[in-house]
Amino acid sequence: MTSILNKYSNLTQRIIAALIGAFVIIMGLYYGPWTYFCVFLGICIVTQLEFYKLVGLDGMLPLKTFGTICGSFIFTLTYLIELGYVNSKYYYTIFPIAACVYLIYLYKKSEKKPFTGIAFTFLGIMYVAIPFSLLNIIAFYSGVYEFELILGSLLILWANDTGAYFSGVRFGKRKLFERVSPKKSWEGSIGGLFLALAMAFGISHFTSFIPLTSWLCIGIIIVIGGTYGDLVESLFKRSIEIKDSGRLIPGHGGFLDRFDGLLLSAPFITAFLKIF
Repeated sequence: MTSILNKYSNLTQRIIAALIGAFVIIMGLYYGPWTYFCVFLGICIVTQLEFYKLVGLDGMLPLKTFGTICGSFIFTLTYLIELGYVNSKYYYTIFPIAACVYLIYLYKKSEKKPFTGIAFTFLGIMYVAIPFSLLNIIAFYSGVYEFELILGSLLILWANDTGAYFSGVRFGKRKLFERVSPKKSWEGSIGGLFLALAMAFGISHFTSFIPLTSWLCIGIIIVIGGTYGDLVESLFKRSIEIKDSGRLIPGHGGFLDRFDGLLLSAPFITAFLKIF
């Protein structure tokens, strides 16, 4: 698909790729819990592999395969527990499985800096797999699978990204965080905020299990979390001197570029829904 879209402008590529990606995700969410599981497990795996690949570019050697297996296990276990197929006591299996990282490095005789590899292996799990796993808790917030909460959060995130992009291009003057991301502006962030809150307001009229105030709070969380998530990923990319995390999504870069805002927003959304 990338080669086909190369003949179009960057903006056109972004729009086409976004529409195709959004269609796949929305259909996966709408069709049922198992299609949701397959779509987001796939996204989680690709994003985590992409993270480990980027870390490798900087000379680090995490356990790419084992780390991704651990991340997939955590996502799957969380899903099965929330679905009601597995008892929550099996959450405790995560710790001994993750601890095997130490044993693997213990037997890697050629590894010169084992604890650097251990640290980045765990970082891939914490940075990517855990936030995606928390989406399962959001999806089953009411006790049964409800696609509206995940879909609503994604629509708000996409509205924030869209508003920030076009407002930044049209009105952007004051730099938001120039040291990390020179192109981001306060005007873009404000535009993203207004469009995200408008989306949250609209969504509240089509859902009934959480009130308007909760949707607006989620909107604010996503705007702040999404902005900082993008800045964190920009800091990561700048540290290894690359522009995009990958080339899998034409006009957008990689999966890490596309879902960086979700990675930081998901823990805060989950905490908000469970605590308040």
